[in-house]
Amino acid sequence: MLDAPMKTQLEGYLQNLRTPIRLIASLDSSDRASEMRELLVEIASLSDKVSLDESGSDGRKPSFVIAREGETRGVRFAAIPLGHEFTSLVLALLWTGGHPPKVSPEVLEQIRALDAEMNFEVYMSLSCHNCPDVVQAAALMAIYNPKIQTVVIDGSLYQAEVDARQVMAVPMVFMNDALFGSGRMTLEEIVSKLDSNSGAREASKLNQKDPFDVLIVGGGPAGAAAAVYAARKGIRVGVVAERFGGQVNDTMAIENYISVLETDGPKFAAALEAQVRHYEVDIMNLQRVSKLVPAANPGDFTQVHMANGGVLKASSVILSTGARWRNVNVPGEAQYKNKGVAYCPHCDGPLFKGKRVAVIGGGNSGVEAAIDLAGVVEHVTLVEFLDVLKADAVLVSKLKSLPNITIHVNAQTTEITGDGHKVNGLRYRDRASEVERFVELQGVFVQIGLVPNTEFLKGTLELSRFGEIVVDTKCHTSLPGVFAAGDVTTVPYKQIVIAAGEGAKAALSAFDYLIRRPAAAATVKAVEGAAAS
Repeated sequence: MLDAPMKTQLEGYLQNLRTPIRLIASLDSSDRASEMRELLVEIASLSDKVSLDESGSDGRKPSFVIAREGETRGVRFAAIPLGHEFTSLVLALLWTGGHPPKVSPEVLEQIRALDAEMNFEVYMSLSCHNCPDVVQAAALMAIYNPKIQTVVIDGSLYQAEVDARQVMAVPMVFMNDALFGSGRMTLEEIVSKLDSNSGAREASKLNQKDPFDVLIVGGGPAGAAAAVYAARKGIRVGVVAERFGGQVNDTMAIENYISVLETDGPKFAAALEAQVRHYEVDIMNLQRVSKLVPAANPGDFTQVHMANGGVLKASSVILSTGARWRNVNVPGEAQYKNKGVAYCPHCDGPLFKGKRVAVIGGGNSGVEAAIDLAGVVEHVTLVEFLDVLKADAVLVSKLKSLPNITIHVNAQTTEITGDGHKVNGLRYRDRASEVERFVELQGVFVQIGLVPNTEFLKGTLELSRFGEIVVDTKCHTSLPGVFAAGDVTTVPYKQIVIAAGEGAKAALSAFDYLIRRPAAAATVKAVEGAAAS
């Protein structure tokens, strides 16, 4: 089950167990149960602190619980957690065995203080790169709070259960039989959602912070690069972000970032955050900005208002809020989101195994999605509004070579249909003949580009007709002391490497602004000192 390198790696990790643990298996006579038992036997053989108990009687078979010695409660895996979930398995073993998690004491205290009975069911797929964060968060909560139970369910292993619950996107989390959330969520996000008083506490903390020399709004590649370049000037730097890493967290493979041969989005995002923290930048994560209030006079602070009521002040601001997936905005899209309408083929593709799906979009992302899905689903219909596919020629050639893909160009999607519970088809209009056609299918993947995250800036500074922040060659916006970088701006070619470069440029421009502005801010001494050095 485990190859030699994985065994060696796991054996090393298990040396960190502080107390004995048990693997309590609930098995049947199926082939998957045999595979699960093989995995559990191998794990138990690697440490004298791990034992296997096959007396489990849970209704989900096959499954197993990781429990402390002498206990029966713990994290349950209704899955064979390999692939992207192997790390989740390793961490659950270590945390149950007393190895401390890399989580702040404040968050652990929040988890312990949750006082309600909560039963989490986390549906995932082994190919989903967004799932491990959610799986690990739910597992940690169950380990640190006896009122919380967590079961992790592989959708492909429990297909009937997935169909009955209409799980068509992962990760999807149910709490006490009600939908709790879907998509990538961090531990902090989940705990904040459960802790009703967290918003007020966070707002109070933000209001007490001293003004920043440079405050960066957004924690993607542009924001991270801006933070590093600004912090290296020896000034006071803060980053406020909804989710550090931004859209990068939802990227499967990164193979074109110079000097990094190959990585994936979550790893890249973690590396960005680690480097920013190395420079002791004040990172304020899980914060949604609601308003930007420009400085009234030269030397005054710009204010950044948060949705929770907190207000931050800064001598200069860099906006790097990035972009998000663009919606096709037709009837049925919102109604059937996560009920057949999906945006991540890597995450949700396995849930449509053997089914018929459509991909909307003929650019690189759409064509890549269609090629990827063709290896999993029965048939893919690709729908493109223009009369030609916009993707790279090599991708188009590969697309046309696959026998289970049908391509419709010059086709305008008009509706995503469903039965009230899940998607059952797509309507499109042939733009040449004006004839409307219907395609019967079970899933629709929307891949039509990005929309900038600038809603909170409307009426505050100059935006393009596409909603992008208008910047000059030095990342200046229409407001003095306010700069912008990355996918949120009018700079062409939305690429990670370009966003990072623009972030560095914005930081240098902000520093140049600081050393030339009226010396009225309390923090200007630090700026002058850094400039002199």
